[in-house]
Amino acid sequence: MMNSKFHLLIVAFFFFGYRVALAQYTIGQAEAIPLHGEWSFALDPANMGINGNWYSDQLDKNTRFDKVTVPHCFSTDPRFQFFTGTVWYRKPFVWKRSPGKRIILHFDAVFYKSSVWLNNQKVGQHEGGYTPFSFDITDFLKEGDNLLALSVNNDTWQPGTIPGAKDNNRVNDPFNGWMNYGGLVRPVYLTVKPEVYAENLKIEATPDLQKGTASLKTKLRIRNASQKAVSPKTALSITLEGKNIPLNWKHHTPVISPGQTLVIEYEAALATAQVKLWNLDSPHLYQLTAVTGSDTIRSHFGIRKVEVKNAQLLLNGKPMRIAGGNRVVDHPGLGSLEPDWLVEKDFRLMKEAGMEFQRLTHYTPSENFYNLADRYGMLIITEAGNWQLTPRQMENDTIRAHFRQQFKEMVERDWNHPSVIAYSVGNEYLSELPEGQRWTKDMIEYARELDPTRLYTFASMRLNILPAKPEDEASQYVDIVCANIYGGHAKTLDHIHKLYPDKPILVSEWGVRADDKTEFWYEKPRTDVHHFNESEVNQAKHVSDVVSEVRKRPFVVGASWWSYNDYRSRHFLSNPNGYRPWGIVRPDRSLRPAYQTYQKEMAVLTIEKTGFTTGTEGIHQLKLLIRSRADFPAYETSGYVLEAGNSKFSIPAMKPGESKELNIPVKGFDKNIVLKIYKPTGFLVTETRTELK
Repeated sequence: MMNSKFHLLIVAFFFFGYRVALAQYTIGQAEAIPLHGEWSFALDPANMGINGNWYSDQLDKNTRFDKVTVPHCFSTDPRFQFFTGTVWYRKPFVWKRSPGKRIILHFDAVFYKSSVWLNNQKVGQHEGGYTPFSFDITDFLKEGDNLLALSVNNDTWQPGTIPGAKDNNRVNDPFNGWMNYGGLVRPVYLTVKPEVYAENLKIEATPDLQKGTASLKTKLRIRNASQKAVSPKTALSITLEGKNIPLNWKHHTPVISPGQTLVIEYEAALATAQVKLWNLDSPHLYQLTAVTGSDTIRSHFGIRKVEVKNAQLLLNGKPMRIAGGNRVVDHPGLGSLEPDWLVEKDFRLMKEAGMEFQRLTHYTPSENFYNLADRYGMLIITEAGNWQLTPRQMENDTIRAHFRQQFKEMVERDWNHPSVIAYSVGNEYLSELPEGQRWTKDMIEYARELDPTRLYTFASMRLNILPAKPEDEASQYVDIVCANIYGGHAKTLDHIHKLYPDKPILVSEWGVRADDKTEFWYEKPRTDVHHFNESEVNQAKHVSDVVSEVRKRPFVVGASWWSYNDYRSRHFLSNPNGYRPWGIVRPDRSLRPAYQTYQKEMAVLTIEKTGFTTGTEGIHQLKLLIRSRADFPAYETSGYVLEAGNSKFSIPAMKPGESKELNIPVKGFDKNIVLKIYKPTGFLVTETRTELK
């Protein structure tokens, strides 16, 4: 075991340099030793670094490396923001060799291609800019001073990367729809493990909605890095709200050969008294702790059931029709960095806009967003990187292998999050062609082998061409039909429902730009817009216009606005300032008029004043009617609170379409009062000002 005093010295050594960064970035593993803070950095536009041994500890100490703080996005530095190519990072650190221990080096994400060296030896390489990867570096470490070096290349404008450029020779197609922000964009850290340790943990919690019980299936993946076969001793425990839940686990412990990895499966049953279901407004979270010898791994999870029946989406057996948004990982001065303060700000703004159902763009963001979604209630479709791949690319074996690798890394990170209800295998590819059909079928089959507990989909842009038969388009293979619709919403939705009458429909993208520019051949250019402010008003009006059509169609279970925020891009029709103004919030997160409209239209509860009685001594009676929307959004509510001035009142539980009268006392002589409704998780639902007369 590592000497505890020396371990503290190592932590103290790193602390000064990374204390600011560490405070801003959540790391999922509690025992992590962060490698945040100051690193050396240099551009390598001529790709001389490997031949020049830029990874070597013998490199001239006078070499002109810059100093940067990791996590780091070099694309936001004014000196480097237009650079696409290879860069280098170097980090010295002190270590004490620990016999009988394995040291694992973790990267939560590096954009895009990376090669890793430690002490002049190549450790490994990785491709993919948004998913985690790790290396066992035990045999590369040495006593005392060590040098970690990485080459990082952010060139995703080549056919063959995911995401990447198209190979169709069309003008302006080599650019992704968003920026190729490069760097060590998420945390880098070490963990110290025994020679037999747990690599991952998968938890499947399935409730019996009739009996109120639940079953647990847990898969514990154990690595035997020792030189002898072992039959590891393991123990599992569950807590809910800090209280231990006794369970009788059934499992068989196999013998694991040296250098091998095996999965041990466990089963247990929860009685009715032990089950608290996870949902949007009561997001109960359990924690499972698995002990393997001297190693411990933990994960939280929720008990909930997600299913589709009769063109409805059901959560715990109850229909859900909810609004959402697509969040692009982009912020001025940060690029694709996601410090905790930004993640939390975006989450709150999205929740308070009524965005309860999120398709989080075309790649996986930092895990902290999912943690918040678990803790405060939000449904998520997470997506891997097929963004408009061409038919030839979708048939390419190398691209298929890269996609499967990145998809697996995404799933194995996210599969315990109760907020994740579905995975998407791509966005806006030619899904009516044979190549698109095969991609959808093959990738969903592959994904179900990794995680059969989720729903599967992809975001189609081809349903607006109105295929004649269901087998004409790849949505035949999905659980939820996701359609990106920019114009002709009513006609398109009705035709999709005719094609797939038993499948729920989610409008995975809809919206208009805040400057009224058109981007699609089926949009009609506006001729009545004369200035920017009016364009923002038109954007807000579009929210109401489309929602009115969605409300008429009960088979539409969700509508996810493109996009929650403005984002930088070099894609065709980006504005001269580098941004695409699709957001209901601007790049700095200031609110557009569309934000308030979205919040109003997507509030599940509404407030109406129905009466006011003047009382004596300044105490009056205000009569309110609280309605639960019957159409869209619509779901059961419980535990909501009305705030009237400085007083708070409980709102009874309501089903969609129900209404409740509240008579509340109002003190004072003000002429009006602000009324607000809050979720039990503390997020604002709606607010209005009413006159007291």
